[in-house]
Amino acid sequence: MRKICTIFLFLFVILGFANAQDKHFTQFYAAPLTLNPALTGAFNGSYRVGGIYRDQWRNVLDDPYVTFEGAIDVRFPITLDRRYDDAFAVGLMFYNDDVAGVDFSTNQIALSGAFHKGLDFEKKQYLSAGFQAGIAQRNVNYENLTFEDQFNAIDQYEYATAENLPENNFSFGDFSIGLNYAISPKKGLSFFVGAAMHHVFQPQVTFYPVDDEGDSKLFAKYSGQLSAELPLAEKLSLIPRILFAMQGPHTEMNAGTNFRIRINDHSNNAVHIGGWVRPVGNADDSYSIDAAVLMFGLELESVLIGLSYDLNLTELTTNQQGQGALEVSITYLGNFDNDSILCPKF
Repeated sequence: MRKICTIFLFLFVILGFANAQDKHFTQFYAAPLTLNPALTGAFNGSYRVGGIYRDQWRNVLDDPYVTFEGAIDVRFPITLDRRYDDAFAVGLMFYNDDVAGVDFSTNQIALSGAFHKGLDFEKKQYLSAGFQAGIAQRNVNYENLTFEDQFNAIDQYEYATAENLPENNFSFGDFSIGLNYAISPKKGLSFFVGAAMHHVFQPQVTFYPVDDEGDSKLFAKYSGQLSAELPLAEKLSLIPRILFAMQGPHTEMNAGTNFRIRINDHSNNAVHIGGWVRPVGNADDSYSIDAAVLMFGLELESVLIGLSYDLNLTELTTNQQGQGALEVSITYLGNFDNDSILCPKF
């Protein structure tokens, strides 16, 4: 059964990846440079270093599906008008995912930049615009694959295959843009709304020679993000989040909320507890709930730690005892300033 699952994953990725959904993280705000280029430099400090690790189907496959993203971004104040708090930011992001059973991997490195424009003298509103340019590489190891013509009809796959296999790696350029608006009418109350377009030029992504009809293009992905922080009590606030994404025939939404509980009155330390659901649009135009998510976060001044688990609810994973995905994230904010800049967390 595990071999069947591995083969299924390989066929799905290799044969259908040109029209497949893009990468995603459940803790999408823990990977801001992947979520929206306009969030480059949208944090309370001078620099930010973070990483997120996703481990999927570990109890089903001998080698689980593993995804990692790491990033660093730096914020530079600029003085266009002394009455406003403007800034420019640059960031560098590295992304990797790997299907270890067949050694199929995707690696990407990207450079992003964003301009943050203060819209009022009180530093309560910001409009941000960002871009991201990068290069991605995809690889597959044919040594781990066997074909029917290699079988000796007894017990081994020992013959050479006559399959006409393409080169086992290729690269392509990629470009994304985004906008984000943030407002905080009063202390403890804030709203964020953003939109991004990934794969603007819809690059051709295929191991085979590119055809003239462009059937191997990577669909542009359009996404929108909406979040808020709503105070409920002196040490308790509600943080609802919605992420909607559409890419070709695929749609996905992450919707839920976290409770932020401050630990004491003398620091910014807090605990986050939340729950999410992920509705998706299927290939047959139907809709279903792909996963339910539990999330726990710890905020220790300049360090943010997140832990989440996806309980998959689709028919495939239900037949495999409901296996899901574990995510762990950690972010460090350099020269942390609790009151300076609007920043969405978790």
